[in-house]
Amino acid sequence: MEGRQATTPKKESCDQQAKCLKRIQSILDGGATDEEKQYFKDHIEVCQPCIDMYNLEKCIKEALQGKVEKKCCPEKIAAAIQAEITK
Repeated sequence: MEGRQATTPKKESCDQQAKCLKRIQSILDGGATDEEKQYFKDHIEVCQPCIDMYNLEKCIKEALQGKVEKKCCPEKIAAAIQAEITK
């Protein structure tokens, strides 16, 4: 089969799921370092649970962003907070 790349079988479970979830959230929030991004990119090549978790987290984040309405803080509240901070 020339010209075709063999696909690597993906892991069915992740032994670092909690760490991976934190890394996924950091990536989606824009706070991940280039090193973390590269590690995760390499990791999802072989880890199906992390691919699934990434897709789920991304969908949740996108859904929440579509539902959350951004409102400005009323000037009176902002002034009260600023006054408390500068005491």
